[in-house]
Amino acid sequence: MKGLKQMIAVAAMGLVLSVGPAMAVDKPGAGTTVNPARATWNTGFFQEALVRRGLEELGYKVKKPKDLANPIFYKSVALGDVDYWTNGWFPNHDSQLPKNFYEKAGKHGYVVKAGGLQGYLVSKKEADKYNIQSLDDFKRPEVQKAFDSNGDGKADLTACPPGWGCEGIITHHMDVYDLDDSINPVKASYEAGMASAMANYKSGAPIFFYTWAPNWTIFKLKPGQDVVWINVPEIMATEAQKVAEDRMTVSGIEGAVSDPIKLGFVVSDIQIVANKKFTDENPAAQTFFELFTLPLGDINEQNTKMNEGEKSDKHIAGHVDEWIAANTDTWNGWLEAARAAAK
Repeated sequence: MKGLKQMIAVAAMGLVLSVGPAMAVDKPGAGTTVNPARATWNTGFFQEALVRRGLEELGYKVKKPKDLANPIFYKSVALGDVDYWTNGWFPNHDSQLPKNFYEKAGKHGYVVKAGGLQGYLVSKKEADKYNIQSLDDFKRPEVQKAFDSNGDGKADLTACPPGWGCEGIITHHMDVYDLDDSINPVKASYEAGMASAMANYKSGAPIFFYTWAPNWTIFKLKPGQDVVWINVPEIMATEAQKVAEDRMTVSGIEGAVSDPIKLGFVVSDIQIVANKKFTDENPAAQTFFELFTLPLGDINEQNTKMNEGEKSDKHIAGHVDEWIAANTDTWNGWLEAARAAAK
């Protein structure tokens, strides 16, 4: 009996030895707890959830993300209070970085290269009818009248609520292009404002709105089919925009009235930002960050589902399941490369 017990013990030890290294390769993050952050705008929640799922499949224990405003995140990740987020917009966020930021943190890969668009769109029907090419065309009385829904003599623009960064840019545009007497920026809740504008559009009325990408608005209203991106009259950057003035005019935008188009906003790359100590100690996570990328259309589609009510954590986890199932080879390739980096 004693001999049998010894044989079982030896066999069990051999099993541990054979399984242990394989598990280490399959789950290189095992034993490491990760502290992610997440932007306060929900159009970035899907990307965060996908990256979190990837780290979990690599064995990391990933905590629930902290929702942080941009400047607080960048200070926190530099200090090591959080490890990463997927919501870096560059160069748009450059002015919000603390001093010596890149000594402690870094940017990784491209969630969406040149995916951070902002600008003005109008219904294609009216753009064609009135030959609307830029904001300057709203100085024409017939254009103002067509887009005036409240009878004040001005074209109504669905704009940004007070306190959003885009609100300041739109105010700047109204001033430098002398549009205060031509355009009325409506600054209510953005979702409520867009819901109202889209309901009017479905009833046959024109639509004129500010938006950004990724966003559900340009999934429901297809640029080039339903709406078109229009120009600002000329590039007149704010002080904060001047460092990236060359990225305010961009080519290859689907549904734009011209190519290139003067958007009046800085076009940003969406990137993962992570603490350097974390990535140095976790090559599997760093490799996953570098490889992770999404088609802008996929994000817009998911954002539309959220706008239609599927916005709980459970819903978003379901969206993650759906995306992975539809992109299995890509997903597994990222995981395999991340595991290889940890060997």
